[in-house]
Amino acid sequence: MLLVGVALGSTARAQDDPLLAHKTGTPKVTAGAITEVPVAAGKENRVSMKFTVLRGYHVNSNKPNSEALIPTTVSLSPPTDILIAGITYPAGKDLSFPFAPDEKLNVYTGDITVTALVRAAKTAPVGRYRVHGQLKYQACDDRACYPPTQVPVAFDVKVLKAPATATTRHNPAQSPHIHQ
Repeated sequence: MLLVGVALGSTARAQDDPLLAHKTGTPKVTAGAITEVPVAAGKENRVSMKFTVLRGYHVNSNKPNSEALIPTTVSLSPPTDILIAGITYPAGKDLSFPFAPDEKLNVYTGDITVTALVRAAKTAPVGRYRVHGQLKYQACDDRACYPPTQVPVAFDVKVLKAPATATTRHNPAQSPHIHQ
């Protein structure tokens, strides 16, 4: 497993007190470990990226209820021979907050998982490839929203030998019977 996007300098005190977290610059979202993704050349596999929104905060979902709100997004930069075929976000929760009690915002809180479909080119050589990226978000608490920021992510893709194709023919041994 690879550890990515670890919140440096976060402490139990900062996690328990949102105001202290803001003052100390503690990230409001952290990234968990991402398991290496095995994929055969010419095939695809899913990777799960787990993030945790610090208690006392929320971030807009990937599809917030207003165009004026900043969506949470993951962007990935794969190396040559690796393709990100799609990213899937969880559904957000419609919640209201003291600053706008009559309005519901579509947000993420707590643990969230974003998945991506990783595809290896048919011609990809066997080996490990590193994919880099970032989660971009804007965190808010019950009183304020903070400047947009990002959490780095990275994971390895292990390209395996392509499976044999169905067109490969097996020539059985010659019959021991002589036909005349």
